[in-house]
Amino acid sequence: MKAKLIYNRKRRYHDGAIREMVIWRLPAANAERPHGLKYRLFYGYPGKERLVCYDNERGKGDHRHFRGTEGPYEFESVEQLIRDFLQDVEEVQHG
Repeated sequence: MKAKLIYNRKRRYHDGAIREMVIWRLPAANAERPHGLKYRLFYGYPGKERLVCYDNERGKGDHRHFRGTEGPYEFESVEQLIRDFLQDVEEVQHG
């Protein structure tokens, strides 16, 4: 069984930035992804600058990139993940 896409939103901004949120439900949870999800939420300039990114790539687990720093992220729910990400995007956009 393959991962199932459960959320996919993309927005392009007039300055060339993009905001993309993609979340998949995995066939089964595992030690690295106990919530059974794989996700990547990105805001920045493709190929140039990542300003905000939440993801859980293999070997790193749930984590957050924010203005050049990387740290762990405590996953609670899909809804909270999206809220936290959008709040960080808003902070970057409006200081």
